[in-house]
Amino acid sequence: MDKNKDIELPLVQLISFNKLLERYEAMAHSNDTGQADKAKRILEAQAPYPELREGFADTSLLEKHKTVIHTILQDVFPEVLTKNEIKTASLPYNDVIFNSSERFKRILENAGGEEFIPEKRELPPDEMYVMASTVILNFYYGFHLDFRRPFFYDIPDSNGVMRHYRILYNADFIEILPTEASKELTQEDVDELLDNFDDIELWKEKIPPNSFISKGFVISNMFDVTAEHSISEIKSSLISNDKRGDGSFIDELQDTFRSFFKVPDIEAGFVVYDANQDHFERVYGKGVKSFILSEKNVEDCKRVLCEDSYQKILCKSEYFSIADVDRNYRRSGGMAPYKSLRKKGFKSAIFAPIADNGKVLGVLELASKKVNALNSVNAIKLVDVMPFIVSAVLRSMAEEENLIDAVIQHECTSVHESVYWRFQEEAKRFIKESVDGQQPTFKEIIFKDVHPLYGQVDIKDSSSARNLAIQRDLMIELSTIKEVLQVAFKQNGLPIYEELIFRVDNHTDSIKENLHTNSEQAIFTFVRDEVNPVFGHLKKTDPELAQMISAYEASIDMGTDSYYDHRRNYDESVLRINQELAVLIDKKQEEAQDMFPHYFERYKTDGVEHNIYVGDSIVDKLEFNPIYLSNLRLWQLQVMCEMENAHYKLKPKLPVPLDVASLILVYNTSLSIRFRMDEKRFDVDGTYNARYEVIKKRIDKSYIKGSDERLTQPGKMVIVYSQKKDELEYLRYIKFLRSKGYFTGKIEIVELEGLQGVSGLKAIRADIFYKTEQSAERTFSYDDLMEELKA
Repeated sequence: MDKNKDIELPLVQLISFNKLLERYEAMAHSNDTGQADKAKRILEAQAPYPELREGFADTSLLEKHKTVIHTILQDVFPEVLTKNEIKTASLPYNDVIFNSSERFKRILENAGGEEFIPEKRELPPDEMYVMASTVILNFYYGFHLDFRRPFFYDIPDSNGVMRHYRILYNADFIEILPTEASKELTQEDVDELLDNFDDIELWKEKIPPNSFISKGFVISNMFDVTAEHSISEIKSSLISNDKRGDGSFIDELQDTFRSFFKVPDIEAGFVVYDANQDHFERVYGKGVKSFILSEKNVEDCKRVLCEDSYQKILCKSEYFSIADVDRNYRRSGGMAPYKSLRKKGFKSAIFAPIADNGKVLGVLELASKKVNALNSVNAIKLVDVMPFIVSAVLRSMAEEENLIDAVIQHECTSVHESVYWRFQEEAKRFIKESVDGQQPTFKEIIFKDVHPLYGQVDIKDSSSARNLAIQRDLMIELSTIKEVLQVAFKQNGLPIYEELIFRVDNHTDSIKENLHTNSEQAIFTFVRDEVNPVFGHLKKTDPELAQMISAYEASIDMGTDSYYDHRRNYDESVLRINQELAVLIDKKQEEAQDMFPHYFERYKTDGVEHNIYVGDSIVDKLEFNPIYLSNLRLWQLQVMCEMENAHYKLKPKLPVPLDVASLILVYNTSLSIRFRMDEKRFDVDGTYNARYEVIKKRIDKSYIKGSDERLTQPGKMVIVYSQKKDELEYLRYIKFLRSKGYFTGKIEIVELEGLQGVSGLKAIRADIFYKTEQSAERTFSYDDLMEELKA
C-alpha cells in the first residue's frame, strides 16, 4: 500500500517503534507491578530485533516481524475496542498500513477484500512537499506554521455505496532528525517561504529533499462522515454555477443521495409546480427527469397523483412515501402515480415537496428498484437537505440575491447577522471573479481589535451524575439477568448456568462501588455475546423462563440495547436544562443587539456557554465606544443571574435534580478573531491571543489557591480576572445589581491556583439571589432556596 513512495519529500521515512518503546521503558520502572511486568515483556519481545528501534524502510520486514509488532502495539490497539474503532498504524505521507483494528479490516473486506487498497484523496505533490516542510519547520526549527489539511478515505461498502472517512493523525510516536543535507534557517528564510507558497523550488532550496529523517509511525483514527459529506455534496451541487450543461449535475446528485440513503440504485428527479394552473412542469435540463410526469412535459396534478398523494404533497407540504409500488398499484387498481413508477420498474419511492413558507414550488422525486428501500422512516432524513434544495429553487427565481446567500452558506455555513455584511462583501467579490472567468477562493475573514466576553452556566458534577446513572442501570440489568439464570439453574441444574451467575456477580461487584472506564463496554459485550444467546435458547425450551425473559427484554431500550432508565432521566434533565437556558439567552441577546451590534454565539455542552465579540471592525459603519463594552459586561452579568434563576425554577421538575454553576471570564485586552474555513466557526487568531482560549478551556476546572475547593460552586457567580481595574468594575456592577435583587451582598475575592501556562488569576465569587415562583418579591440565597425546595 505505498502509492506515494515515488513522490519527492524533504523527509526520508523510516518505520520505527523507538518512541513507543521509550514509554514502555519508563513504565518498566513503575510502582504498578502489573504495568511494569507488561512493559518488561514487551521490551523483551523487541530486544532481539534492534531494527524495530533503529528504523527501517524495507516494508518486507513488517511481515517478518508481524508478531512482535502486534505485541508492541497492543496498548495502542486495545482488544476491547478493536471492533468499534476505525484505526490504523501507518507512515504519515503514504499508504503503508501495518496494523489496523478489526473494524477497519472489515471495511476493507466489504470493499473488495485483499485486492482493495484504500487511497487518500489526492493532494498535489508540491503541496505534499510544503506540508512535510511545515512539519519540519514546526517540530525541528521551532517556527510555528499551520498548513494542516483534512485527509479522507473514500471506500465503497458491500453494496457498492461510497462511504467517506475523515482521518485524524496522532504523531506522538514520530521523531524528526536532520541529515547532512539539512540547513540552518533564519527568520528571514521563513518569512521568504511564507511569501512564496507556490514557489516549490524555493522550498526545496531552503529544505532540500531527503534532508531530514522521519523516524516512527502515526496512529490514524477514522470517522465515518458519509452523512455530513453527502449533505455538503448536495449543498455544493445545488450552489454550483451550471446545473444544465452536460447532465453531470443530476448524476452527481444521484450518487450523493445513494450514499446518503445507503441505497445503491437511487434515481433522482424534479418537477416544477405551477400553483395558478395546478399543474406540474418538466425541468428543462440535460439529464433531469421526472417519474411523476413520465414522458409528458406538462400535466394536471390530479391526473398524475392519487387523492392521498395530492393532499399530502400539495395541500399539507408533507413527504409522500411508497415502500412497495406493486402493492399500492394493486390496491389502487392501477392509479397514478403507482402506474408510471411501475412502468419504469421502480419498487419504492419518496416524493418530497419543495416548499417555502407553505408554498409548494416543486417536488423532489427519489425512486429505487428495490422494495422498501425508500419508505416513510428514512424519508425523514430529507429534513437535513431539503432547506438547501428549497434555497436552490428560490435562487433560480431571484438569482442575484440568493446566489450571494448560497455562496456564503456553501463556504461558511451559518453566519451571525452582526458580521453578515463582511461575508456579503467577500461573496460579491467571489461571484465577480467567477463571472470574469477566474477561479476564486473564499478568502479568510478576520476581525481585528475586538473585545471578548465569555460566560458559561455549567451543569455541576455532570460526569459523576452520568456515571451514577449508568451504574444504577447496569446494576438493575445484571440483577434481572441473575434472577433468570437462578431459575434456569434450579430447574435444569446445568453447571454452565451457575458459571454465568458467577460472572454476573463478578460484573456486579466490579461496579458496585465505582464505575470504571471499560466496565460499561465489558458488561455490554458480556450480555450481548454470552447472556443473550443463552436467553434465546431458554425462551424456546421453557415457558416459565420465556415469560421472565420477555419481561426482561421489554425493559431493554432498543436504541442502546441495554437497560436505560436512570440514564434516560439524566439525559432528559440535561436536555431540559440546556433548552431552558439556551432559549433564555437567545431571546436576551436579541435585545442586546439593539443596544449595540456584536458577534454572539452560544453552544450546548453539559450546560450552555457563550462567546461575545464587540468592536469597531465588527460593526462596519457604526462607531464603537468603550461604554458599549461596559454595557455588555453588565448585561451579561445580569442575564447569567436570570439563567441561574430559570434553572432553579426548573430544577424541582427535573427527573434528576442537577445543579449548575456559573462563570464569567474577563479579558482586559482586545484580540483578533479569524473565521476558520475548515471548522466553519470563529476562533481567536495568533499565538499571543491563544492564551485567551487556553484560559477558557481550563478555568472551570481550577481550584482556589492553597485549598482543594473548586472555584465554581452552585449558588455563586464566579467572575475571573487578572487586573485590579476589572475587579473594581465588576464590584461596582454587583453592588448595582444587588439593589435590583440579583445578588445577596455576600462577596469573596480569591486567588486561583496556577493553570498550565497561566498564572496570576483572581476571582470574585458573589452569592446569587433566587426568586420563587410563588413570590417574585421574596428573594433567597442558594442555601435558603435548597431548604425551600426540600420543604
